Amino acid sequence: MRVLGPTELVEHVHKRGLCVGCGACVGLCPYFLNYKGRTVQLFPCTLIQGHCFAACPKAEVDLDEISRHHRQRPYNGAPMGDVEEAFAAKAGPKMPAGSFQGGGVVSALLIYALQEGLIKAAILTGKDENGPTPRIASHPEEILECATSKFTVAPTLAAFNRAVSEQISPLGVVGTPCQMTAVAKWRTNPLNRDAFADPVALTIGVFCNWGLDQRQLHSFLAERMDLSRIRGMDIPPPPANVLVVDLGKETITLPLDEIKPFIPETCHLCPDMTSEWADLSVGMLEGRPGWNTLLVRTQRGKDLAAGATAAGLLKTDPVPESNLVHLGEAAKSKQKRAFMNMNKRGLLNASDKNGTALLRVPPDVVRSILEA
Repeated sequence: MRVLGPTELVEHVHKRGLCVGCGACVGLCPYFLNYKGRTVQLFPCTLIQGHCFAACPKAEVDLDEISRHHRQRPYNGAPMGDVEEAFAAKAGPKMPAGSFQGGGVVSALLIYALQEGLIKAAILTGKDENGPTPRIASHPEEILECATSKFTVAPTLAAFNRAVSEQISPLGVVGTPCQMTAVAKWRTNPLNRDAFADPVALTIGVFCNWGLDQRQLHSFLAERMDLSRIRGMDIPPPPANVLVVDLGKETITLPLDEIKPFIPETCHLCPDMTSEWADLSVGMLEGRPGWNTLLVRTQRGKDLAAGATAAGLLKTDPVPESNLVHLGEAAKSKQKRAFMNMNKRGLLNASDKNGTALLRVPPDVVRSILEA
């Protein structure tokens, strides 16, 4: 995996409009800062190689190398990644009361992991008056405070960098596909440091088709409502095609067609819908409000889900086969669109001396995806 420096990160990621504001480069040094979803470099830096570039999910991501490191096999391009088991799931009877988005599965898994000492803290996305904010949660009540979905891009991984610098471990990390890619990339020790120690004990990914530019969305909503009244937002599964804004005593429904112009261009270059590099992945379950789809990808994820279920913090049912088929079709469609978009822009396997690829993927896998 090729690792360059912050100058190349700015040149080939920021100036290309590829930055997704995930926070992977924030908090490593004083030079990068995220404000309201936008990451900027405050001062130039001349490092030849940097952690900022090494962790970026939009620069030189070698999917074969990540797969060999984390899955012990070559990358095969499966649209949903490895799936060992799949469930319909929701918070169980022993879960503390909370305002959950969907079934509360992420909160249930994290609270179990904390109670069992499997993690010391969780990296989550909270919110304040400025929007989504990175959080390090070390108590169940802090996890519950972060339980709602945020549909704008968030610099969540800035909290991961802070936890690492403060030597907090083991960690559980929750994030979107791009954030899970950044963490997976970081955990391969791309700078080949002798003293490298992986602090991550658990990764939970959330399904994501795209995020929204925070400032554009807030400006749009501010013209239609008092932002201080917003208690939460939701995008119901298809065919709803709306954004639902909870104002406490009332809800406002807005067509997604009015919201989609706020999707950053870089989201259209992301091939991963279900966070394939996580131990477990969680999304909404179509046709069953209050439940989640839970994909188990690793033995660690399998053990965690089983333990949380036995402890009464998680309830699982078989997931309908038709749901998995539809999810797989949606994941395949997103993957192919992203590969086509990257290919048009020369971001797949760039080979010229000045070229920086977004993704490096085995050529036979690229062909199979584009020809599918």
